[in-house]
Amino acid sequence: MPSVVCSHNEWDPLEEVVVGRVDGAMTSSWDLLDRVTVPAETWPSYGAEERRGTPMPAEAVEKAQRALEEFLGILREARVTVRRPEPHDFARPFASPAWSVGNGLSAADPRDSLLVIGDEIIEVPMADRNRHFEVWPYRSLLTEYFRAGARWTAAPRPRLVDAQYHEGYELPAAGEEPAFITTELEPVFDAADVVRCGRDLFMERSHVTNALGLEWLRRHLGPGYRVHEVFSRCPRAMHIDTSLLPLAPGKVLVNPEFLDLDRLPEVFRSWDVLVPPEPVVTPVMGKSMISRWSSLNVLMLDPGHVVVERAQEPLIKAFEQWGFEPVPCSFEDYTVFGGSFHCATLDIRRAGTLESYF
Repeated sequence: MPSVVCSHNEWDPLEEVVVGRVDGAMTSSWDLLDRVTVPAETWPSYGAEERRGTPMPAEAVEKAQRALEEFLGILREARVTVRRPEPHDFARPFASPAWSVGNGLSAADPRDSLLVIGDEIIEVPMADRNRHFEVWPYRSLLTEYFRAGARWTAAPRPRLVDAQYHEGYELPAAGEEPAFITTELEPVFDAADVVRCGRDLFMERSHVTNALGLEWLRRHLGPGYRVHEVFSRCPRAMHIDTSLLPLAPGKVLVNPEFLDLDRLPEVFRSWDVLVPPEPVVTPVMGKSMISRWSSLNVLMLDPGHVVVERAQEPLIKAFEQWGFEPVPCSFEDYTVFGGSFHCATLDIRRAGTLESYF
């Protein structure tokens, strides 16, 4: 019998998923990474000093909860088993021997802190001090999955001392090659900087994922997998799933602003590279900590059905032209908490086997 945890790619029929929660969410109390990853146009409202380390506004939580209920209804209608993290007090401060922060963030985005490869769940070494204990709300689930036969791994926990970050870092000027705020002191990466195509994984270097993090994952997975590096030209690069997302065998969605189509990994030369239309920019995007390209943060229910933001009508039409059946959902109020459909979920089980698609 297959393990209860079994997910090899982004598109096999989804059977079980963890969906995040927004209750108890906080704003950052340590904003070093926010200052280089949050879009410049939203920073004045998101990064207001008086909001540092405070609870997310009750109105924002309420709107996100309504969006979440619609999404959960879609998953349940598709007969997907939905699991949720436990409530957690993110307002409590915590510290290491080298630093302290006033609070955590939230359990809104399980895709950021946990990576599922086959029957293995990996706790990743995140670069954000605010998120150092973000897996705690998932620990009961992880223990349950481990008891049911899953492999459970924690990457080496980084110290996140000051030397992990470039002192005096400034964003590169237009046209310059991206340079990132994290140094190579120790391996760091977010799980959301990885997307999966069976034996091939694609990993983006970003402000939260360094070269040592990529190398750690490559060595950990061993010769049965190939980890390809993806080069972003976005100066605020963070998380590959608004840049590149495999949708089905032979079809990959690529953000033309963040990625140079001529510099994609060679293996995609035999695939259909789907270039999306410009996102519909809504008022909610002005309050979000992620870019307007959250439109691409979609979730595949199976190789033919894709959950997509209802407001993104041009993208919905593009999916139809590409041969997919879109499942619209009003979810943009959730993006204020750092992610859309892909970020808000963690595939636990998809009905498929480990294959090579290249």
